[in-house]
Amino acid sequence: MKPTPIDRSLVSDQVFQALCDAILSGSYGPGESLPTQRQLAADFGVNLAPVREAIKRLEQLRVLEVRQGEAMRVRDWRSHGGLDMVGHVIFGDAGLDRATVDAVMEARQAMLAEVAKLAASRRTDAQSQRLSELAGQLEGAEDAKVAQALDFAFFTEMIGAAGNVVYMLIMNTLRDLYFAHAELFIAMFEDQRELAPLYAAAAEAIAAGAGSAAASQVA
Repeated sequence: MKPTPIDRSLVSDQVFQALCDAILSGSYGPGESLPTQRQLAADFGVNLAPVREAIKRLEQLRVLEVRQGEAMRVRDWRSHGGLDMVGHVIFGDAGLDRATVDAVMEARQAMLAEVAKLAASRRTDAQSQRLSELAGQLEGAEDAKVAQALDFAFFTEMIGAAGNVVYMLIMNTLRDLYFAHAELFIAMFEDQRELAPLYAAAAEAIAAGAGSAAASQVA
């Protein structure tokens, strides 16, 4: 791969994105070495500072291994990457990856079913009340955009009721990705009045401590 020179605005972001796309697309495969930082800077037509910043970010994503005095080697992102890789995989240089979007939605559904069970056994009265309120607000949402925001608020509250910090951190990671590209999911909420009874039933089941019933409403 020989990158083309890029604009000077947000240079490190552009260098990072170009290298990240190259790794995800397989232009640089696992175990392969990147050109030196000086060579990358020359290829991109930039100075060393943005290249170093981009390399640091790739190292933090665990898709690049950097050792002093050695070549920078690509790691297999499927084996070493974390949740912060999801956004880069979904929106790569080839455009939207529908298979990854479907995988995210599948994982979300499975996670929320387990969260509902935990919430049913751990929720406080205040959390139960809040879930019921959010379900009611969703039924009266003025449009799909409002319904979408209420949906996320409902499930965030449910995860809080579940009392599992790992699920909460996962939700935090997905939140930024989700709302940065909310338009991709807006169609799910165009008829929120059909969805609202499911939220109300889930809130009622959680309040009653009926974990399996709550899970069935969100799965």
